[in-house]
Amino acid sequence: MAINSTIEADDSVHATVDAFQGTLYLADADPPLALAQIDFPQTTSSSMQAVNISQEIRISDQDAFTTFSKALLSSASVNVQVKGDTHIRVRGISRAYPATFDKTVALAGLNNFDGLSISDPSISIRIKGNFDATVHIPNPSVLTLEIVSCSLIIFLAAYAPIHIHINYMIFTIDETQGNTTFTSFLNNEDVGQTYINNLILRPGNNTFVTTADIQQLPILKALTLKPLCELNGKLPFQLKGKDVVNSGQVLPYFKDALAASSQNVTIDLSEAAKKIGIIAKCIGL
Repeated sequence: MAINSTIEADDSVHATVDAFQGTLYLADADPPLALAQIDFPQTTSSSMQAVNISQEIRISDQDAFTTFSKALLSSASVNVQVKGDTHIRVRGISRAYPATFDKTVALAGLNNFDGLSISDPSISIRIKGNFDATVHIPNPSVLTLEIVSCSLIIFLAAYAPIHIHINYMIFTIDETQGNTTFTSFLNNEDVGQTYINNLILRPGNNTFVTTADIQQLPILKALTLKPLCELNGKLPFQLKGKDVVNSGQVLPYFKDALAASSQNVTIDLSEAAKKIGIIAKCIGL
């Protein structure tokens, strides 16, 4: 996890903010749900200072992180709070003044993979590995979030307030998901398993190779029998997460999050079917 920020302050007041440990919360939960601990370094009240934090986070509460992952994957935005107690030391004054850092930011979510698409499909008559394609997964800057023009005001007893202006904050979570398996549904029927290996989502558009073991008879019926044959080969599939494995270890917080809802995607199989002698059109029975 990384938090990169630029802090602007009135450098006429020479002060130091002690290092402290902050807690990361899912603010949308009631009460806010604690997710992880973050160590913030000591900072000073210079006019412009970069504060960059990068550290490994141990997931101590699987249920809490699963709740966060579900919100992150299914929502358009997620509110995250960072809170911790520290002290401010003003030059020339021996006393350290207690202060609380409390900041809530809105992260863009994956919105249930809205915009996911599959192109260049290829199908074969094999029993296994009979489908491959290119999958495009947009990541609308949820793993790297930029906050613009936020202000934090810390008051010192009997002294003028120090205004700390956060020019921007980038909050990054980079998680290698490894091998991901989806169950594929067509017309509410389980038609097979779809696989994406080494799935690492980064900000922006992501492209991966996907393979699948698909039952052939339901696809043949959909291409040639009503009502789905009227779609001319453009078949509506639903994908639901089944397994997420990293280095042989199942990641339940991503597995459960992906299984919580389905992702809808339309795949044009007309050309792929034509190459193996199947015409995507309705036939009379």
